[in-house]
Amino acid sequence: MIITIEQLLNDEELIHIRALLAHASWSDGRITAGTQAALTKNNQQLSDNEKQLPVLRQILMQALSRNALFFAAALPLKILPPFFNRYAGISNTYGAHVDGAMRQAPDGSYVRTDLAATLFLSDPTSYVGGELEIEDTFGSHAFKLAAGSLVLYPASSVHQVTPVTQGERLASFLFMQSMVRDDMQRRLLYEMDMALLELRTTIGETEAVVKLTGTYHNLLRQWAES
Repeated sequence: MIITIEQLLNDEELIHIRALLAHASWSDGRITAGTQAALTKNNQQLSDNEKQLPVLRQILMQALSRNALFFAAALPLKILPPFFNRYAGISNTYGAHVDGAMRQAPDGSYVRTDLAATLFLSDPTSYVGGELEIEDTFGSHAFKLAAGSLVLYPASSVHQVTPVTQGERLASFLFMQSMVRDDMQRRLLYEMDMALLELRTTIGETEAVVKLTGTYHNLLRQWAES
């Protein structure tokens, strides 16, 4: 399942993040790439030692925590601290790759990467190229979202960032382990949750809506890990 979340960041947060990135020092993006990905990764990234990084991560994590659509789609159990990258000049692309299945958290534990997300930080009219292309069973899908918007997708997908031939593309990317490991089960729960939300809006908390809500939570109990 691939979904987009418009305006995850508000205007104040977006301005703050851009201001911090304007004074950041960029490193080779291959610092977090696996063996396969390093062969195709040609961008820049903030290192873990970058002094701006803790504040940047805090802003983004706060935005995620208040977004109900993100929670409904991801059902996150663990979220790794977000990363920030830059595509411009000769460091301008990331070829087709699959994200590693396991990543180490700052505390030394491991997180299974069920889902990945990209948060776009640059105005899409300010750069040429830089589409995030994600492959699924229905083909390839290209995303170039408005600044402050996010695309969420299975980390098992083959994906790439096309070359940025003009301008600068700033973004954040992150990985998470879901309470529901199976992508199809997450999709079913998400679709049921959205349908229940619409039913509550149109007909209210009827007896049937209450029963369907119970079915949603019973499925979540059966499928979720904690």
